[in-house]
Amino acid sequence: MRPALLLIFIRFLKLGLTAFGGPAMVPYIRAMAVDREKWLDGQNFRLGMSVTQIIPGATAMQVAAYVGLRARGGPGALAAYVGFSMPAFLLMVGLTVLYFSAQELAPVMAAFRGLQLVIVALISHAAFNFAQRYLDSLPARLLACLAGVWLGLRGNPILALVVVCTLAVFVFREEQGDGPRTTAPIDTRPIRFAGLLLACLIAFVAVLHFIDPTLSSLGLLMIKIDCFAFGGGYVSVPLMFHEVVEVHGWMSEARLMDGIALGQVTPGPIVMTGAFVGYALAGFMGALVAAVTVFSPSLIILCAATPFADRLTHSPIARRVLKGSLVSLVGLMAAIAVRFAISVEWGMLEILIALAAFIALRKKVDIIWVVLAGAVVSAVVL
Repeated sequence: MRPALLLIFIRFLKLGLTAFGGPAMVPYIRAMAVDREKWLDGQNFRLGMSVTQIIPGATAMQVAAYVGLRARGGPGALAAYVGFSMPAFLLMVGLTVLYFSAQELAPVMAAFRGLQLVIVALISHAAFNFAQRYLDSLPARLLACLAGVWLGLRGNPILALVVVCTLAVFVFREEQGDGPRTTAPIDTRPIRFAGLLLACLIAFVAVLHFIDPTLSSLGLLMIKIDCFAFGGGYVSVPLMFHEVVEVHGWMSEARLMDGIALGQVTPGPIVMTGAFVGYALAGFMGALVAAVTVFSPSLIILCAATPFADRLTHSPIARRVLKGSLVSLVGLMAAIAVRFAISVEWGMLEILIALAAFIALRKKVDIIWVVLAGAVVSAVVL
């Protein structure tokens, strides 16, 4: 028996309330969907894991949508997606409202100065982890350096992604596809649902243009960020930094770092920082537009790609492109860490806080506790 859409929504709403750590939520999704609810079997779940790694989007969000898609088709994917992301959105909006209303208070400002230090440590830690995992050859290291230097020279990170992924097709020939094979006929219903979602997204942006061109510009920007977020939510950080700070000038580096910090104390993917950007630009409507548009493209791509999941996971080219995106991410993250570090005012206390945060992250202390501790300590000593 197929589960009710409301049940899918509630199950993922509960998971979304504790969705800290991004991909770390995947085992919990599996335990709920495969072991307890039996909405799909282990083989199909593994296939979904493979395809969500190849396409853009935040991994945990994509896995949630995949489970909903297998359980109840396109509407199930949408129910899972909305349920899983709603707690993060509501909490982000609430914290953002408090941020803008209380930012003149000295302890609040001190706390956010400390959080900026934690963000430098967090981005450095993420870049270090990705480097250890994906820079396994000299060509990989050179391509990562190429992406990092390009962003350091204020180049477009999307161009860096495209160039590195193209070169990866020819450089990483050892990358081969894998995953379970299937002879089942292609189910076109998810593809049709993806087409419906795409039409709705286009209409949504068109209506926004007539209401307020700023909102449509915001929506188009978030769509672009999501379309190139291969390798998970962290890819959105350099993309968002380039577009929001350098291209449009909507906020300073320091303020974007504050938004990223708020994204770390809320459940859900780091790309929810887009809601912070949207609120700063146009209040609650801006936050809603940003949240809708920064997640919609990856959901559309997932629905369209799932019928071809076995072909994608067996495609050597798809695997090489994924490897290229992950390699470029290392360079982009390292460059962003440097840019953020330059924007911070350093003293002995600042160095100690950043170093303590970095060491705690390397020791695998949960991100949420590092962020909260950094805020509290900074509010007292800075």
